[in-house]
Amino acid sequence: MAGMSLEHAILVSLLEQPASGYELARRFDRSIGRFWTATHQQIYRVLKRMESDDWVTAEEVGQDGLPDKKVWSVTPGGRSALVTWLRAPVQPEAVRHELAVKIRGAAFDDPDGRAALLAEVERYRADHEATLAGYLAGERRDFPDPAARDARASLQHVVLRGGIAYERMVLDWLDDVLATLRTLDPDGKARP
Repeated sequence: MAGMSLEHAILVSLLEQPASGYELARRFDRSIGRFWTATHQQIYRVLKRMESDDWVTAEEVGQDGLPDKKVWSVTPGGRSALVTWLRAPVQPEAVRHELAVKIRGAAFDDPDGRAALLAEVERYRADHEATLAGYLAGERRDFPDPAARDARASLQHVVLRGGIAYERMVLDWLDDVLATLRTLDPDGKARP
């Protein structure tokens, strides 16, 4: 299987700790979602396919007062598939950024359109600011003592730090975009 897939993200998560589908979906919402998103339905569908491919297996676990749950874990075949993927070269991702195209296109819009774009960039910036705040809160919660980390926690933390750095870079760029948009006069020319 070439390239990153949901299967690989699930294998990594289950190697970190076996989980039910619900627990796995919550992990995606909380931490894995920082770099790979999936809906609960996608996760359950892919788990079934991975079970058919003998990459994961499920054990029925009884719960007091609740229905039994399936706890998923990685099989030797799944570990082998992950190792093969881990050792394969990574191709640079193509960047597709709709907002960047809209910003370039603003040169051909009127002042009302540029005002709408300004509001959209502000909204977009607020979303990234909230994401950064979530990452920083997660860092404080999950990695309070850098000296107490093992290899797994160190690697998890370096991925999170990458997300933090990315969000800070996006916010810096959006601040530049906002400053630039605010310098345009009604004719679309930059004021000195």
